[in-house]
Amino acid sequence: MIYLGCHLTSAKGYENMAKEAISIKADTLQFFTRNPRGGRAKEIDPQDVGRFLALAGEHGFGRIVAHAPYTLNPCSKEEKTREFAYMTMADDLARMEYTPGNYYNFHPGSHVGQGTEAGIELISRLLNDIIKEEQTTTVLLETMAGKGSEIGGSFEELAAIIDRVNLKEKLGVCLDTCHVHDAGYDIAADPDGVLAEFDRVIGLSYLKAIHINDSKNPLGAHKDRHEVIGAGHLGRDAFARLLTHPLLDGLPFILETPQPDLAGYGAEIKMLRELIK
Repeated sequence: MIYLGCHLTSAKGYENMAKEAISIKADTLQFFTRNPRGGRAKEIDPQDVGRFLALAGEHGFGRIVAHAPYTLNPCSKEEKTREFAYMTMADDLARMEYTPGNYYNFHPGSHVGQGTEAGIELISRLLNDIIKEEQTTTVLLETMAGKGSEIGGSFEELAAIIDRVNLKEKLGVCLDTCHVHDAGYDIAADPDGVLAEFDRVIGLSYLKAIHINDSKNPLGAHKDRHEVIGAGHLGRDAFARLLTHPLLDGLPFILETPQPDLAGYGAEIKMLRELIK
């Protein structure tokens, strides 16, 4: 089963997101929990969420993905920045229980000169503080391109974070195709090899979602610039192989490509579905 969706805005409410997804024949979606730059989140209307859940159930949605603001840095050298990440993520996880059993994705952050080991320790410490046994949400670490002092540019770094977290069953990984390509993993030419390496280092049981993006950059560029499907260095055929890969069956595939509008995502989803018929 293939679940395809894109990033939608939650500004107009949960029900509206479901309607937009349905209008472009998506059966999953991703949204920011609040302004992507951070700040206060919009108050949740339980009736709006109820209508969303009803539509999602009626149209056979897969699991949805909420995305933390880009500005969060759980491994900053500044305590106030780490505290902001803690408060935001803890609040987001409480809000996620309105849509139980779904995914909350975040960028692990940048160690900004402290060193990778220190960054990993700070991220895992935050996760141990905010993840609760009673929560139904799975927290996803996103694979990164490895630019600058970014944590998560290798599977080993993500595995090291997971290894330090107590409630490992509440953790997963979101694999971004552009990011892993830019990090040097040849997901386009050798998906079997990359997934085998993921399984060896992290474990495929932790792979919960895919960000499906082409890349403007060649393999190993460490730059992270998304491209529309088929217009970048991964190429259209690579996505056909990924979407039909038996190890990825049933996962949500979320487009984060630079489309100008909802219609652009609709066309991309249509193209992907035709590609794998």
